[in-house]
Amino acid sequence: MRKIVVGCRKSALALTQTEQVISDLTQLSQEHGMDFTFGIKKIVTKGDQILDVTLSKVGGKGLFIKEIEQAMIDKEIDMAVHCLKDMPFELPEGLVNGAVPKREDPRDCLISRNGAGLNDLLPGARVGTSSLRRTSQIAALRPDLIIEPIRGNIDSRLRRLDNGEFDAIILAVAGLKRMGWEDRITEVLSPETFLPAVGQGALGIECREGDTELRKLLSLYNDTQTALEVTAERTFLGVLNGGCHVPIGAFAVLNQSSIRDAETTVISRQEISLTGMVGKPDGSIILRETNTGKSPVQVGQDVAKLLISKGAEKILTETSSS
Repeated sequence: MRKIVVGCRKSALALTQTEQVISDLTQLSQEHGMDFTFGIKKIVTKGDQILDVTLSKVGGKGLFIKEIEQAMIDKEIDMAVHCLKDMPFELPEGLVNGAVPKREDPRDCLISRNGAGLNDLLPGARVGTSSLRRTSQIAALRPDLIIEPIRGNIDSRLRRLDNGEFDAIILAVAGLKRMGWEDRITEVLSPETFLPAVGQGALGIECREGDTELRKLLSLYNDTQTALEVTAERTFLGVLNGGCHVPIGAFAVLNQSSIRDAETTVISRQEISLTGMVGKPDGSIILRETNTGKSPVQVGQDVAKLLISKGAEKILTETSSS
């Protein structure tokens, strides 16, 4: 019997996600006659240590995973469960994303103290977020609101809202659902007007490239639809050379349909539709483009190139240097 050591951040959400993945993999292992047990090793990352500065000012990519990846390279752990939005497009040599399980709700949501939705918040209301992507879109939709930085885990952010530091905060629906706190949601923000982060709601199961035994198990855990959708989103991110802490959003949907020919043979068709955005943090410019195609990689590249032709690179350069 082989024990798989799983690296994990110390937050309640990270532990909840990791424990669920371990439960799923244990069941898969038993169903397919594989002899695995699992244990958790908690690891503190740079992103967890620096809480008094907005993520965009900390700089760099992979703020929440670098220390975990190093532990994997050093063989102190065998795999890790990440929020896919925290994973850079390019992974360190020798590491791979072994599986992308079925995605949770990818959307953002607003939680307010008085039950008001985004359109109903009073002018001057204080909205907490440290995401430049969220800041950009809120500022474009409601320039009369005051956007203030907020860092920390989901539970600490909710406490600060309840304590009156903010009138509303923006969080990912997925994290609240995984914690069983979806009853706190005031309004779910539609991707038609408010694009989520690349890979939001999805998990990435990272492991060593040469660990064929573990990769065989992880391949059984991979969700094809989710993998195709996030491939389009992450390709888009990769072309723009962005991380999860710049004003970039994307949302892909796999559209499937079946038709019958003259001999009643069912032919299935599938296409990926991707919408991407790049915006100035003050919301003065929001660039959005949508494209559809059969290849998630090609669609991701095409949407990124369309935004580049509209000036996306200039916006990202200015944001990174400010």
